[in-house]
This record gives sequence, C-alpha cells and structure tokens, in this order.
Amino acid sequence: MSRPFNAWREGLVFYGPALAGAVVLLALGLEAVGVVLLVIGLACLLFFRDPPRRAAVAEHEAVAPADGKVVGIEELETTPHYDGPCRRVSIFLSVLNAHVNRAPLAATVADISYRPGQFHNAMKAETTDSNESNSVRLNTEFGPMTVRQIAGAIARRIVCIARTGDRLAQGQRFGMIRFGSRTELYLPLDAEVCVAAGDKVRAGLTVVARFPL
Repeated sequence: MSRPFNAWREGLVFYGPALAGAVVLLALGLEAVGVVLLVIGLACLLFFRDPPRRAAVAEHEAVAPADGKVVGIEELETTPHYDGPCRRVSIFLSVLNAHVNRAPLAATVADISYRPGQFHNAMKAETTDSNESNSVRLNTEFGPMTVRQIAGAIARRIVCIARTGDRLAQGQRFGMIRFGSRTELYLPLDAEVCVAAGDKVRAGLTVVARFPL
C-alpha cells in the first residue's frame, strides 16, 4: 500500500482550531476561556498521537491491531465477519489509547465492508453487532484473518485508507477510529492465542497469536 497513513493529519480539524483559538483568546486577555480551549486542543493532540512501532517478532506471530485492553477471547462456530469457525480477540480502546490500527501480519486486503450503526459503549460485547463498523478481510500466509474497526460511544468516524488488493506489511498502519472504540481480530482455529482477557496490548508490538510452522 503506497498511501501513507498520517494520524496527525486526520486530527488537524480537531486540535488545529482549538489550539489556534486558544492562542487568540490568550492574546486578547481572555485567559479563562483560552486555557479551557488550550486544554481541549492539547487533549485532542494527545489522542491523535502515533508513536513509531518496530516489532522484533517472527513471521508466524500476529501482533495486536490496536492499543488497548483485551476484553474478550472467544471461539465462534459462525460469524458474518469470517468464513467458517474462528477465534475472536476483542480489544477495547479508551480515549487515552493511541487509536491507529495496524496489520497483524503481512497480508493482502481481500475485501473491505463498511456497516453503519449505533454508537454505544464499545466495552460491551453486544456492540459488535449494533455499532458502526468496518471489516477488513486479509489473506495471509497462515490463513484468512479479519480486523474489525468498531466505533464507540464517543467515536463518530472510522478511518480506513486500505483498499481491496493492497499489500500490507506486518504492523503497517491502515486506519484509525476517532475517540474511543473497539477492534476485533478474527483468527483461524489453529492460531494459538497468546494473550488473556484483561491484558494490555500495543498495536504492532504485542504478540497476540502464533501459528504452527
């Protein structure tokens, strides 16, 4: 995929006006309002951070597609987001997490499917069926995978720059979800899940599953 993803650019429409407005208000002596706007701008700037990640992992190890907390690990017989039985690892992202999504393995994008929906608290398992979402189906050397970007109570836009046919490197950025969300990773049944519910993971760094060689 030749199109680089830039989280700072995605967030400019939020933190840019807030910081510019804060500078103007502070210059005019309106310190109370200016400080509030400055705090809002800095908080937005922090949300759109995109720390560099370079994982020293093996090619058969899948890394987390998002920062956050593992809130569910399940084995599913059937799901509309994967062909056949699979394992699902669900990650909840709070507003304090970096929200850039990354490819778990080197892969080719097989299909992308956006679905409009609600904006309920993404910590709850039922939001997987009701909230706005975007499913990125991937073909990898170790079988098909799906990364689902799911909007949360505060999120109002899913960003995905990947396109069908794109080739993604392991850990490569392909999008983000604005302001609190959920990311799900659907894996083949032969994948050995390496995390547990409650674990904190980091996109592109934490190994979440291994495949037999």
